[in-house]
Amino acid sequence: MINRRNFVVSSGAAVLASSTLCRSGESQPPQAEPLDVIDCHTHFYDPSRPQGVPWPAKGTKLYRTVLPEHLRSLKQYHQVTGTVIVEASSWIEDNAWLLDLAKEDPFIVGIVGRLDPESADFADQVARFSENELFRGIRISSQQLQKLESQSELSKLIPLAKQGLSLDVNGGPDTPAMIAKAAKQLTDLKFVLNHIGNVEISSSPPPSDWRSGIEQAAANTNVFCKISALVEGATRNGRAAPDDIEFYKPYIDVVWNAFGEDRVIYGSNWPVSESAADYYKLQKIISLYVADKGDQPTRKFFSRNASTAYRWIERPGRRR
Repeated sequence: MINRRNFVVSSGAAVLASSTLCRSGESQPPQAEPLDVIDCHTHFYDPSRPQGVPWPAKGTKLYRTVLPEHLRSLKQYHQVTGTVIVEASSWIEDNAWLLDLAKEDPFIVGIVGRLDPESADFADQVARFSENELFRGIRISSQQLQKLESQSELSKLIPLAKQGLSLDVNGGPDTPAMIAKAAKQLTDLKFVLNHIGNVEISSSPPPSDWRSGIEQAAANTNVFCKISALVEGATRNGRAAPDDIEFYKPYIDVVWNAFGEDRVIYGSNWPVSESAADYYKLQKIISLYVADKGDQPTRKFFSRNASTAYRWIERPGRRR
């Protein structure tokens, strides 16, 4: 009887064991191939710049310089081998700042920028930034997506599809249903639901409306879902994030069963996630869940599915 929840570390790099631990306690040889872990939801910024930053707000715990080396220095359950950054700044030129940051750091394999689809020069901005192969898409809010839908202006997003870029959408539990409607109309555009729709995670069964929205979104093969912000969802109303994977399992099950092993993606939401748990804890929770799915689903979740959704760039010199 195999317990796939147990992982081993070899030569300083996390590797996934094919049959990690028997009930007898005898460990099995690990696979030779390291586990590639692409964190597809991180935020980097530097308030010490002369122009400062529009986010996060001064005086908050997040208001500090946060760069790739700070992520790499964290204690991790599995070694993060690369990241796709999500731009939170509303300043257009901060997209360029991230691309400059990535220029000399192969750890950064992609950037999801921030542009306004309602801007008159949106198509020109998409063309400009997509000239850099590391620019892999943009993120908008669910409110903006809903506005585009209500005004029959989803066609404004077509420049993204033409450039082979994706669209991340962040919002509340009603976001999956919104994405489902848009994805049916824009079948050439890849959508990525952020943070499983930011549903509150509790000991109660998953809300039926949220579950239905997840299933509707997953019915469209051009929609992917980041299983991220789990600990944030568990800490609503001042609660502490539990360590027990069984607490999160009913909610993750809804997402995994709907999207399947080919369209779920790993993301941390670091450093925002620090308000709920440290990086090791949040990574361990989802790692233990995915380990029970087996070796190949685990590898898909931690990197390969993101390659399909974002077409992130394999960069020379990236440590594996």
